[in-house]
Amino acid sequence: MAKVTHEFDLYGKHYVLETGELAKQATGAVLVKQGDSTVLVTAVVSKERKDYDFFPLTVDFIEKMYAVGRIPGGYLKREARPSEKATLTARMIDRPLRPSFPAGFRNEVQVVATSLVADQVNPVDTMCIMAASAAFTVGGVPFEGPLACVRIGRNPETGEFIVNPTYDERDASDLDLELAGSDSFISMLEASADEISEEDMLAAMAFGQEAIAAFCEEQKKFFEKFEQVNGPIQQREYVYDEPVPYVHDKVFAHYDEMSAALKDADKLSRIGKVELLKAAIKAEFTEEEQALYSREIPVELKSLEKHAMRCMVVETGERVDGRAADEIRPLMVKPDYLPLVHGSGLFQRGQTQVLSVCTLGMLNEWQRLDTIEPVDGKRYIHHYNFPPYCTGETGRMGSPKRREIGHGNLAERALLPVIPSEEEFPYTIRVVSEVMESNGSSSMASTCGSTLALMDAGVPLKRPVSGIAMGLIQEEGKTVVLSDIQGLEDFLGDMDFKVTGTERGITAMQMDNKATGLTPEILSQALHQAHEGRAFILKTMLDAIPAPRETPKDTAPQII
Repeated sequence: MAKVTHEFDLYGKHYVLETGELAKQATGAVLVKQGDSTVLVTAVVSKERKDYDFFPLTVDFIEKMYAVGRIPGGYLKREARPSEKATLTARMIDRPLRPSFPAGFRNEVQVVATSLVADQVNPVDTMCIMAASAAFTVGGVPFEGPLACVRIGRNPETGEFIVNPTYDERDASDLDLELAGSDSFISMLEASADEISEEDMLAAMAFGQEAIAAFCEEQKKFFEKFEQVNGPIQQREYVYDEPVPYVHDKVFAHYDEMSAALKDADKLSRIGKVELLKAAIKAEFTEEEQALYSREIPVELKSLEKHAMRCMVVETGERVDGRAADEIRPLMVKPDYLPLVHGSGLFQRGQTQVLSVCTLGMLNEWQRLDTIEPVDGKRYIHHYNFPPYCTGETGRMGSPKRREIGHGNLAERALLPVIPSEEEFPYTIRVVSEVMESNGSSSMASTCGSTLALMDAGVPLKRPVSGIAMGLIQEEGKTVVLSDIQGLEDFLGDMDFKVTGTERGITAMQMDNKATGLTPEILSQALHQAHEGRAFILKTMLDAIPAPRETPKDTAPQII
């Protein structure tokens, strides 16, 4: 393979895509640059199909301290456990890639993004998705590409949007919006904002979609150059898991029974009924058939559950727990829940329950960060814990998993815009959200519970924050936007769209989308429906604690 380089300028920034020189034994490998920041992204697909009923994709982002001319801290003086930022970047790469692969693809896929140079001007995270997309394409891997990711900032004085802002431009911006997808739809979104309106956020998303399309177009030019030098890209052949009509028909004959089993507001009771039905359906197959269709039967059972739930929503307008599409589950709010601690709040919505606890410390207790980004540390810290008992399961307890880090970061971003400055409130602030029960949207419950804990601790928030998770069902030509989704609707639905904010505007968002037909009209409906839901939840919170304490509790450090 000969080396191929494509250089281009977009929105005032210079980029380079390159392949054919590094990591040539990988299925695909692409070097990407923005300014001098450089990342190598490799993709490897296993030769054999795995015996799984899910798509085995793993993504790792490797922060190399040599990229910023530093020796790693600690005794060993080498990179070890990934930082939270590295974990969040790996999640960001994973989320748009995962739904882009064909149904039934079961070969193991590993994507590794290695930071080689971090110029401290241009962030290295968003360009990794473009490089992964290019690596899959030049490697002949089947997926719905090309894909790209952009970060959108905004000049608060002029209102002008900025594509892939530098660190300085980000610091001056009132918006930090990351969007990923194809030239025609958005599949992943992350945002933090300084109380931006729904209309401004929709405008930023529309602008971001145009920018994504521009980067996808540049990838196509890169592929044309590649084929001119190396010949046509050879598409690799993979064996997919295909539905077996006999298995499908036998399982879907129980559609009415599955619909009945799903109609239960209690999560554990519903799961029990569904699992009993699945076991009964599986028992109708002979032992020989069960062995022959060991992969196909579980897939069809899951498909039956999914289809029954979705049809129930679009045909009757009723959800599995009997709620209407825009209805919020029952709320329970209890500030000042624990004695002695500096601040606490219990927030429950349906069967999702979170206890948040706030601790105040001296300013010298701020968290120092050892990453490749030009950030020394932070004085507001949010941690999120999701123990196995919160879903009635057993499991290993240990260091936080990627999901816990991601959910904690979302809640932190949601509250950061309303945290008072160091001059106004000279404390380091740590909030820990302990998930006690989970049936969907525990990160939004953490946001609400943490607002209660901060107010109970006497932190003078600019304004209180609430959050809600929105969902989407697109089935049989119909579309329904769901407010306050529960776990089943997240798992079997088309969208998980979390929105947090104050009465003035949005402070954070996160979206994972599986539907290609996500139009601006649907997004607008989701945002405005979320606005109504957030307002309802916030009123209930303020009925319990109308304002922060005037001073911290006696148990907290007293700074005079």
